[in-house]
Amino acid sequence: MTGHVRVETEIAGKRLVLETGTVARQAGGSVVATLGDSRVFAAATSGGAREDIDFFPLVCDYREKTEAAGKIPGGFFKREGRPTTKEILTMRLTDRSIRPMFPDGYKQEVQVMSHALQYDGETNTDVLAMIAAFAAIRISGLPFETSLGAVRVGHLDGELCIFPSDERRREESLLDLVVSGHKDGIAMVESSAKELGEEVMIDALELAHENILKIVELIDELRDKAGKPEMVFEAPPVDEDMRARVFEWEDRVKDAIRTDGKHERDGAINAVRDEAVAAVTAGVADADLKAETKKVRGFFSELKKKVERGCILSGKRVDGRAWDEIRNIEIIPNFIPRQHGSSLFTRGETQALVSVTLGTPDDEAIIDGIEKEYRKHFYLHYNFPAYSVGETRRIMGPGRREIGHGMLAERALQAVLPTKEEFPYTVRIVSDIMESNGSSSMASVCGGCLSMMLAGVPLGQPVAGIAMGLVQDGDDVAILSDILGSEDHNGDMDFKVAGSGVGITALQMDIKITGVSRELLSTALEQARLGRIHILRKMLEAVPQPSETISQYAPRMETLKIPGEKIGFLIGPGGKNIKALQADYGVRISILDDDGNVQIFGTDSAGVDACKDAIVASCETPKIGTRYTGTVRSVRDFGAFIEILPGVEGLCHISELAEGYVGQVTDVVNVGDEIEVEIINVDDRGKVKVSHKATLPGGGDGGGDGDGGGDDGGRDRDRDRDRDGDRGRRPRGRSSRGGDRSSRARTGASD
Repeated sequence: MTGHVRVETEIAGKRLVLETGTVARQAGGSVVATLGDSRVFAAATSGGAREDIDFFPLVCDYREKTEAAGKIPGGFFKREGRPTTKEILTMRLTDRSIRPMFPDGYKQEVQVMSHALQYDGETNTDVLAMIAAFAAIRISGLPFETSLGAVRVGHLDGELCIFPSDERRREESLLDLVVSGHKDGIAMVESSAKELGEEVMIDALELAHENILKIVELIDELRDKAGKPEMVFEAPPVDEDMRARVFEWEDRVKDAIRTDGKHERDGAINAVRDEAVAAVTAGVADADLKAETKKVRGFFSELKKKVERGCILSGKRVDGRAWDEIRNIEIIPNFIPRQHGSSLFTRGETQALVSVTLGTPDDEAIIDGIEKEYRKHFYLHYNFPAYSVGETRRIMGPGRREIGHGMLAERALQAVLPTKEEFPYTVRIVSDIMESNGSSSMASVCGGCLSMMLAGVPLGQPVAGIAMGLVQDGDDVAILSDILGSEDHNGDMDFKVAGSGVGITALQMDIKITGVSRELLSTALEQARLGRIHILRKMLEAVPQPSETISQYAPRMETLKIPGEKIGFLIGPGGKNIKALQADYGVRISILDDDGNVQIFGTDSAGVDACKDAIVASCETPKIGTRYTGTVRSVRDFGAFIEILPGVEGLCHISELAEGYVGQVTDVVNVGDEIEVEIINVDDRGKVKVSHKATLPGGGDGGGDGDGGGDDGGRDRDRDRDRDGDRGRRPRGRSSRGGDRSSRARTGASD
């Protein structure tokens, strides 16, 4: 058994270390990879072959265990649950890189599992997990074509850089590019960018490959020191006689493949296939018929691929288009009127129904993992139902493909969003694919852009997306714009490019051939740019600019600032005050920060305005001489308590209710009455005294001196009672002030 083996190199000023032989020694291959102070474990294991399947059963898994960042999972169970979006995206990056590197015909089940052991807060563990997985496969002895490496490229301070820190990448970088590759070229690309030019993107890809070569050398060194002997794999023998008999149907397939329409074309080809199967399997014994039919179908798929590639290289694609021709585009703005923004975007036989919903800051997505928790005010969800391709299947939640396509479209649109200060709404996009025949993710980009413009989101630039393809046979090369699903399946490279008229905002690339030159990439990206401009023009014909106003069904928003010390009062005990405001005015209130910035959202403009006025009033500091229209909340024998602001009451002494003598408080006001008052005193404890008399025509100047009005004795007694609290402290049997005043009045009258 090989003991502990360690190899290391330097990448962009950071030490990359690969170790094996200490943990998981029963796995086919296991590696611990360290970059900076972040560390990831990966293991690769193979099971037995499965003859009942006609695909390669590869499973890639990646998990970010919260202990890697010194955290405990949230939720009731305090245990990691389903994989997060980021984990799924990392699984896809790993799978897309390694799947093409296994030999054709290999059907043994392979599992590549990885998880983060340690996160230093700077070096993300996703690309490091890819490196660890590539190394684990390479030392496992599995039949694998070549060593792979992966890097992340950023664009900071005007320059490209390798493995930028997480914080600067999220906040400052103009580029987030993940590339995997081998010694002969690039294998996989995933990128988001802030409208970078095509040449900058190519420079980034070349820089990535230069550093990938260093990682490949390191993995090869580890393999030389600790790798198991490579498994001898022999592809199943090919029945050349049967293959030749199937390929006799080539002319029939050529005729059928030119049929217009996806389903019509598939129907015509399937009819030829059924005839071929019947002819080739004629006379086969029933016991062998199923297996032989499967072999014939496999050869027919190979024939179909050959025919389609031949059609493309001849200059005409199967649907009759030229290489750079875009399918017909139809756009229906506001397809669903009551949604905040919606569009039905159709390009050929691919159709996306995309909606935009505007929400409040409370609707932001909270992203919690091993990285520092943050919030997203923009997210896009992509759905691919079976009916979009005329099929049926088990109905489940979103799969890895749906999550990956949704994130690609989200990244494409992220770059042109306004800042939260400019547009404080949370924006959610949902793309439901209604029909699909190639590049539904790019249709989601186009539909998402249109829907946001219709919803009144002030985008910096409109964004469109296009899926490109490549077919190469020797020196014959065809670069295809707006590819069909079959062209994606049968081609040599699939790359999706999204961007504005200024530059690229997202790029995704899967390469099936060993190498792609800079010249070829430049040509392909330039053709993609021209196609993107064509689509943008069609989009702007339908929706020339963002709507000046948001939908009448979207929340209205008002922003205000209150004193920071008033936040607690606005919220109230247990949220009592803020909940009451939301219920009374039919709004949602969000307190943005500790400085007192508050936003109010509601569908009714009048309710939003009224709530704003109420909040301003409730946080206002009462001042002497200010007049209010208040509501009588309670009545005492010595006066009335009047709510002048939400939560703020002032005492109107009986002597300040009216000019002249008032026998009973209820002679002037009752609970629930609205009455105009003026503040005449605010003591150092914040207690407020008000006067209704001061608001009456010819009202006395008693309100200006801060006293309660009336004779001096009455004012002094009122102050005494105010200090003592309510009259409940008086001994029983003593008459009320109202009674005393009435008694004095009667006595005075009798005199």
